[in-house]
Amino acid sequence: MTETATGSANSRVVIVGGGHNGLVCAAYLARAGRKVLVLEAADQVGGAAVTREFAPGFRVSSGAHLLHVLDPVVARDLGLASHGLSFARSGLDTVALADGEPLVLNGAEVRSGTVSAADRATLAEYVARQRRYAAVLARQHGRIPAPWSLAKFAFDIRRLGRADMRELLRVGTMPLYDLLEDRFESAQLKGALALDGVLGAKLGPRSGQTFFTSLQRAGAYALPRGGMGTVTGALAVAARAAGAEIRVSSPVAKLAVAGDRMAGVVLASGEEIAADIVVSNADPKTTFLELLGAQHLDAEFARRVLHFRTLGCAAKLHLALDGVPEFRGVPAARLGERLIVAPDLGYVEAAFNPAKYHEFSPAPVLEITIPSVHDAGLAPAGKHVLSAVVQYAPYDLAEGWDTGRARFLAATLDALARFAPTLRRQILNAELLTPVDLEREFRITGGHWHHGELALDQFMMLRPVPGAAQYATPVGGLFLCGAGAHPGGGVMGSAGRNAARAVLTGSRA
Repeated sequence: MTETATGSANSRVVIVGGGHNGLVCAAYLARAGRKVLVLEAADQVGGAAVTREFAPGFRVSSGAHLLHVLDPVVARDLGLASHGLSFARSGLDTVALADGEPLVLNGAEVRSGTVSAADRATLAEYVARQRRYAAVLARQHGRIPAPWSLAKFAFDIRRLGRADMRELLRVGTMPLYDLLEDRFESAQLKGALALDGVLGAKLGPRSGQTFFTSLQRAGAYALPRGGMGTVTGALAVAARAAGAEIRVSSPVAKLAVAGDRMAGVVLASGEEIAADIVVSNADPKTTFLELLGAQHLDAEFARRVLHFRTLGCAAKLHLALDGVPEFRGVPAARLGERLIVAPDLGYVEAAFNPAKYHEFSPAPVLEITIPSVHDAGLAPAGKHVLSAVVQYAPYDLAEGWDTGRARFLAATLDALARFAPTLRRQILNAELLTPVDLEREFRITGGHWHHGELALDQFMMLRPVPGAAQYATPVGGLFLCGAGAHPGGGVMGSAGRNAARAVLTGSRA
């Protein structure tokens, strides 16, 4: 460890942003003996992984609403179970809604629905292989991207065996549309599998590398009791227990630089806080172009940051309901599962097409949860909360969201009503968060919940850009720890853990 790279062991580390990665980074650094201060702009920690009231008595996970990629090393190291994290439901089924009988999946198992024996066998093979590939990617999550980590990545791929290695190299950049059309008969099954390759991304099933993006969602789905805010709440308890200080309602306005090194931060209130090390949980564009300023960066590096793709294409819908909703063909026992609207490949691709031209989908795809079925504390007695990710809703909507919001909400409710005809009569309150709203509420440039597209050209040593892909940045003492860094979005905590290691070992980009 070098003092010039990481500061002395007694120097202060300031973490900008109390999202889940910032809290993970704070906990690890404090456990290593560092003096850590977390500065969160909002009135509660959590970033986009928070639980908040959106209507009187109705609480919802306002950003991310399902947990499926939490790093088990982080959960174990920080003792999250002992700090309040528990689950209302784990191992959620996926219920693919249809005009006829819904299709119910859980991993490789078809629990109900009309699927041929050939498709069932192919699904078992497909999921098993996908999990093997996803496990290879998951091993990279805990590594700081570097030339030697690429060698490890190649070795991990080689260890798959010759057949799997060749198949991964063949399908890794393929569009899911082609792969699924080649392997399956059931249109309903193909639609359900396609959704996992495009959810949260500005991609359709015919887009290249959507098989790769589908591997990012290969985990089991769970509902934290109390919403996603329970996860970040447990992380905050762990950070404080390790000795970190956390201040909310403390927005950072500027990163202070002395020479070519960090000197601390300046709050919006004007307060100056000295620090040898600053770790930013903000997205890369906010960090480099707003808080730091391009004048402190090489022109080519600043250009790369400017062109990092960050425009979100997913909206979030919250409904307060006066009773249990009814979805056609879905028994009451399955209403609390993961419900999706992606009837077939053509539907999903048609939903995506308008986004290419800065228009929203008139018939969107949806990922729906009704968490109050398993977690009654989220709504008043006898009432329920519905939460849905809705695509496609481009940040740069041609008509603007001031005029487009009402029409997109109507289109979304129409898509729901196709499968839940009486739902509209049960709505007490509706909230639609477009990418513009997500940008404003969570301070994420472009409103992209991953802080930037998860794509092969924004992956590992290329994320967010060369020169800042190992958490350290060109400015001495400034590090990244958010979803804009490797391994990307999703409430996993790996970026925060890796960033702490980079600070402690003095890694430089």
